[in-house]
Amino acid sequence: MGEEAVLAVLVLALVVGLGVEGDGSNHKYKEGDHVPLYANKVGPFHNPSETYRFYDLPFCVPEHVNEKKEALGEVLNGDRLVDAPYELNFREDKQSTSVCKKTLSKEDVAKLRDAVSKDYYFQMYYDDLPIWGFMGKVEKDKLDQSDNKFLLFQHIHFDIFYNDDRVIEINLQSDPNLSVDITEDKEVDLEFSYSVAWKKTDIPFEKRMDKYSKSSSMPQHLEIHWFSIINSCVTVLLLTGFLATILMRVLKNDFVKYSHDDEALEDQEETGWKYIHGDVFRFPKYKSLFAAVVGSGTQLLAMTIFIFLLALVGVFYPYNRGALFTALVVIYALTSGIAGYTASSFYMQLEGTNWVRNLLLTGCLFCGPLFLTFCFLNTVAIAYSATAALPFGTILVILLIWTLVTSPLLVLGGIAGKNGKTEFQAPCRTTKYPREIPQLPWYRGTIPQMAMAGFLPFSAIYIELYYIFASVWGHKIYTIYSILFIVFIILIIVTAFITVALTYFQLTVEDHEWWWRSVLCGGSTGIFIFFYCLYYYHARSDMSGFMQTSFFFGYMTCICYGFFLMLGTVGFRASLLFVRHIYRSIKCE
Repeated sequence: MGEEAVLAVLVLALVVGLGVEGDGSNHKYKEGDHVPLYANKVGPFHNPSETYRFYDLPFCVPEHVNEKKEALGEVLNGDRLVDAPYELNFREDKQSTSVCKKTLSKEDVAKLRDAVSKDYYFQMYYDDLPIWGFMGKVEKDKLDQSDNKFLLFQHIHFDIFYNDDRVIEINLQSDPNLSVDITEDKEVDLEFSYSVAWKKTDIPFEKRMDKYSKSSSMPQHLEIHWFSIINSCVTVLLLTGFLATILMRVLKNDFVKYSHDDEALEDQEETGWKYIHGDVFRFPKYKSLFAAVVGSGTQLLAMTIFIFLLALVGVFYPYNRGALFTALVVIYALTSGIAGYTASSFYMQLEGTNWVRNLLLTGCLFCGPLFLTFCFLNTVAIAYSATAALPFGTILVILLIWTLVTSPLLVLGGIAGKNGKTEFQAPCRTTKYPREIPQLPWYRGTIPQMAMAGFLPFSAIYIELYYIFASVWGHKIYTIYSILFIVFIILIIVTAFITVALTYFQLTVEDHEWWWRSVLCGGSTGIFIFFYCLYYYHARSDMSGFMQTSFFFGYMTCICYGFFLMLGTVGFRASLLFVRHIYRSIKCE
């Protein structure tokens, strides 16, 4: 209980810390006061991971460019905030104010034309409110694509809404009439300008972020979300009904049959799950790896639940920059003690001897592939000069968190688990020699069983997956965390039930090697999610290019692997409870 109390305090501190605004401002201004406006990044609209610094393109650069100090999560999110070239003082209207005049070289024109052709957008933050705009447009010639005209916007108009002394809303519009033709490779003279109009509104300051979440809470989208939940609930009801009516009736008959110990039954051939009681609790092969899988999966499950708790209390409001990434790093570090304790304790129950190696394996099982993926993707981002490339200081901070928080907690948890001296509670004694497994039909093999096990849980979350992908790998905003949490709970329940059912059917045909099978069947939903990634990338998105492709599949592979570990652990734990229950209910000689 002591460790849980410490974790609760640390998570509460994280909630308080993440709720504080990044610049410490109270967002109250007097007329004429300077309101912070930061330019963030630019990039192709369809490739959310491929973003660059704002001044990487030949815009007007102020004399003194100050970079805003950013939190860990903002850097991980690819944000690189700098002073924008516009001054939008509180309640000061401006009409066509010139920013600068400059002559673009042929190289600059080619660079901007390439950006316009790829639908480059730019992002800024005004008083912590996000705004976007496109750099230009392409006027396409229907008859001859080679005659397309590339136009660069020169003028930006800001409509800013205020309520008393607070900024409530900001909208940005580019004037296509004030654009310059950059189709040809020649020097171009241009003048960047902007205008500002202030308007009064009655919207309270507390609701100024609501407009950014309207898209995910519109009636038609809510109907789809609720349809997703109803679909998932029907799946759960059908599955539980199946277990209640069929499986429990069969089990009841088994208990009645196995409880009789008369001569008539002794003459019958010994078949069924009772007669492998001497092998069903035989420890699995590769017990160190098995314990590490259970430990890592338990940690990921705990981390996911903590993240949902933070989301439900409102920490991850729209455009709370980097809050989710900060929470993921910190909570993963804090929950490493859970992984160490679970893996070490279970490893000792399996009569393991080298607990130190088991602890190292647990620490590297998920972090190892994630670190290797990060190294490759960070190298790609550096080669592209993209903002996704983490600075050395940020990498150092993450390494320090891993060294000073994650590793010590993992070791402390491992020592606590080792010294716990808990025994594996097996209702039946294990025989000295394993019973031979009879030859089984192909559909009882591991891969067909995994396909059956993963299909139902995946179908329960399929509809919701699209909205999550559109948020993570697009420009949609996902805010209905309560619905997502319900879907997650349904996913856990369906995974547990389907794994239990398949484990029972495996035992009835006297296949006692259920340990690894339960993990593989439970985690197979992660493989289905990976196949959905392939479908989403090619059929539902417009992403392209080596960098975006490598980022999408690199990080989604790690996420699917995490789901495999987490749901595999859920499947095994549910199967273990079930197997212990049924063998406790009969007399095992």
